[in-house]
Amino acid sequence: MLDLGGKVVTMSDSSGIIYDPAGIDRDKLAWIMDLKNVRRGRIKEYTEKFSGAKYTPVDPKLDYNPLWDIEAQVALPSATQNEINGKDAKNLLKNGVFCVSEGANMPTTPEGVEIFLEKKILYGPGKAANAGGVATSGLEMSQNSMRLSWTREEVDQKLHGIMKAIHKNCLETSKRFGTPGNYVNGANIAGFLKVADTMLDQGVV
Repeated sequence: MLDLGGKVVTMSDSSGIIYDPAGIDRDKLAWIMDLKNVRRGRIKEYTEKFSGAKYTPVDPKLDYNPLWDIEAQVALPSATQNEINGKDAKNLLKNGVFCVSEGANMPTTPEGVEIFLEKKILYGPGKAANAGGVATSGLEMSQNSMRLSWTREEVDQKLHGIMKAIHKNCLETSKRFGTPGNYVNGANIAGFLKVADTMLDQGVV
């Protein structure tokens, strides 16, 4: 997001949410990376380090997640399953979100997905948008198999190519099967066809 010139205003862990209206820049992100990966701290500590940021603890009794009730344009659920329910989806739309791209396995409930599809926002389902992690693992396996060592930039370039190809495939497949712009259908049908065609090629069926 930072590479693309966006301003990140929220981040969360299992204990709560931070909201920084000034934006989480690269220095702040580096501090968070150290907090979580090295010191194993909680995201709440961010508000003790950077003034102007607000912390909201997670309340399991609530039927919605306060993280998804903040003014924004893009939402990137990247943690667990079922973290965006129907009420969360409505809150996202109410607060100006027009793009939701999933960086986890099924972070949006079926009710939330239906709301996104009904409103025709830019919705990248995890089956497609979250494929980058699997693709990167594949690139690592390729390097190991060929006894090669690619630079960070080379891996990133290859990943960009893979993700663009996934996007094109989802978009073209959704059009081919009568639901243009529906990336859920595009990803599901394209994934099925890839497996089915491979099985036919291998003589399994």
